[in-house]
Amino acid sequence: MPDDAPSAEHNAQALNVERVVTALRAARRAARKAGTQPVRTRDLPSPLAVDTIVQRLHATLFPRHRGAHDDLEAGVDYFVGYNLTEALPALIEQIRRELRFSAGRSESAGEIDAEAAHIAASFANELPRIYGLLASDIRAAYGGDPSARSVEEILLSFPGIKAMIHHRIAHVLYSLGVPIIARIIAESAHSATGIDIHPGAQIAGNFFIDHGTGVVIGETAIIGEHVRLYQAVTLGAKRLPADAEGALIKGEPRHPVVEDDVVIYAGATVLGRVTVGKGSIIGGNVWLTRSVPPGSRIVQAPADKVFEHGAGI
Repeated sequence: MPDDAPSAEHNAQALNVERVVTALRAARRAARKAGTQPVRTRDLPSPLAVDTIVQRLHATLFPRHRGAHDDLEAGVDYFVGYNLTEALPALIEQIRRELRFSAGRSESAGEIDAEAAHIAASFANELPRIYGLLASDIRAAYGGDPSARSVEEILLSFPGIKAMIHHRIAHVLYSLGVPIIARIIAESAHSATGIDIHPGAQIAGNFFIDHGTGVVIGETAIIGEHVRLYQAVTLGAKRLPADAEGALIKGEPRHPVVEDDVVIYAGATVLGRVTVGKGSIIGGNVWLTRSVPPGSRIVQAPADKVFEHGAGI
């Protein structure tokens, strides 16, 4: 090393690292006093580990698209079994971490371990049902998108299907009582696809998100069979009620109910606990805050002026 190269100690002094460390410690203490940072920070679920688990689960659901090249069913079963034996123990560990972290838990370590194993086993039993729902979503995409040339293309490249693979997994875990892991899975899909689906949302089969960028589906939304959404659709909350102290009241139904066979076109926003009746069509860029009956056709009001060739712009 050249003699004039600055040492690590010199760099630390020049950058005031010790002062920054002290200031960060004070900031953490202030956050804890304000109730914005939990005191217990050990054994948190790992987003990296959860992402690896999801990839293993993806392989168990669609083995021939994720590396199982054996033409015999026995070979495929071996591939699926191998990925399950890797994924499920890892999932138990992440569930155990979340249960230990959850506020107010008084169970012993043995009780938490047993509960984590039970949740993972219950989740594993749901995998065939998850696969059935995803198969219906893929069929809906193939039937609803004229650009789709094959089921394989949809499964390998469509963002709406990627988002739904994550959501179907996350929703079951959310329902089984591990919401942090479920949110990690949901946000992984959100980052990759631009589709933001809360794991609490209840979505029936044959669901298709076309294009998908900017779609938002809230926690208490309920979506029926054969529903199609286009990009930038929001199924959101209109206003959150507050208690006497001004804190938001959480857990109340506050997102839309979308019945079977509904199509919602690009940019539409549906807010509040309203119902979009069966077979309705909601046009692009509509702002909807009231329920509409089955078979409705909701479009924007006509513009006051029509611009031709740039006139008036």
